Amino acid sequence: MSVGTDDIRRAVAELRDEAVERLAGLVREPSVLGDEAGAQRLMADWFAELGLEVRRVPIDLETLRDRPGFSPPLIDYSGRENVVGVHRPAETTGRSLILNGHIDVVPPGPEHLWTDPPFSPVVRDGRMYGRGAGDMKAGIVAYTIAFAALRGLGVEPAAPVWLQSVVEEECTGNGALACLAAGYTADAAVIPEPFGQCMMTAQVGVMWARLHVSGRPAHVLDTSAGVNAIDAVYRLCDALREMVEGWNAPDSRHPAWEDHPHPLNFNLGRLDGGDWTSTVPSAAVADVRVGFFPGMALDDIRADIEQRIDAAVRDDPALAGVSARVEWRGFQAEGCEMDPDDPMMRLLADSHQEITGQSIVHLASTATTDARFFQLYGDTPATCYGPAADAIHGIDESVDLDSMMEVATVLAVFIARWCGTRAIPGQHA
Repeated sequence: MSVGTDDIRRAVAELRDEAVERLAGLVREPSVLGDEAGAQRLMADWFAELGLEVRRVPIDLETLRDRPGFSPPLIDYSGRENVVGVHRPAETTGRSLILNGHIDVVPPGPEHLWTDPPFSPVVRDGRMYGRGAGDMKAGIVAYTIAFAALRGLGVEPAAPVWLQSVVEEECTGNGALACLAAGYTADAAVIPEPFGQCMMTAQVGVMWARLHVSGRPAHVLDTSAGVNAIDAVYRLCDALREMVEGWNAPDSRHPAWEDHPHPLNFNLGRLDGGDWTSTVPSAAVADVRVGFFPGMALDDIRADIEQRIDAAVRDDPALAGVSARVEWRGFQAEGCEMDPDDPMMRLLADSHQEITGQSIVHLASTATTDARFFQLYGDTPATCYGPAADAIHGIDESVDLDSMMEVATVLAVFIARWCGTRAIPGQHA
């Protein structure tokens, strides 16, 4: 049986207070890397309340290590699981769907810079502030509220739907990969990342690398007798930055980003070195991030990085006496493209226009998302479509609550049209 758009609007609107409360509860859980369990318990409880079968999907390195898309992890996976809410109708007449979101958040940075404590959510002027409010707990709330709204109308999707709350999107993506390895594929997947209600049509690849740099210690009374490993890190980063700028050049640009001023970025994200203020530091470790375009092979990217490092050490006089090696850890993520004419993409765009009255905007993202696993390795057309957020990964991160609810409404319409609906057994719609 079908449900009308006006009924869906009303059903979602009636859940607004619950949505805000659920989001606040998730933000209060500081689900940074390694500490996701509390937030996952909340999601498991919520899925159970919705009548979903709750499954926990662990991350087994031996199972994942040789699979395409695997990235070397930063920490152990003990006690860190994905949570999946499973809906299976008695009879399938529609198309199946995965709704995926990541529960992990990045560290808040210096907490004294926040207007309010980062894990104490505050609502001001229609926005919720807090680490993870935008990236991407509001998206998880949006897809769960969408499912709940349909149930409130007495209907359920007429096809299997899997609601996935995954870990470790922010550094490897191995949480989503574990779900794929466990057999979760579908006719489509939507991830409500905070892209301002744009529909993602491409995303860059991302490579993380750790540089281990060695110099030579000396007393600062004669710095020329030493080789400063921290200074050497900056010289090596300049070489890698030059490499990325070459890829950004117009004649090297991928067509999906032809109008973007600077799609590929290099970032020195973390630096640790030295052991005494008055000693020339002899060792430093740096974590860097390199963006690259779809179609560029991971092996080629790793080889380019190593060659640039080797050439700089060999040819730069300022690096005489320096040695450097590269360790691969974290993201080894390929870029990918989505077909905007895929039936899933067209229906999502139509659902957006039906609810907002505006044509959807396509987005070629300069970041990576878990959509790559579905698109590249899972034979599952995927995209990202989520609420408007500010300062994600920054200070005073926030999400627009009206946008979150509008995304929930769009997703509810999309689910109803993509999966079809049927009366919940034992209930009257």
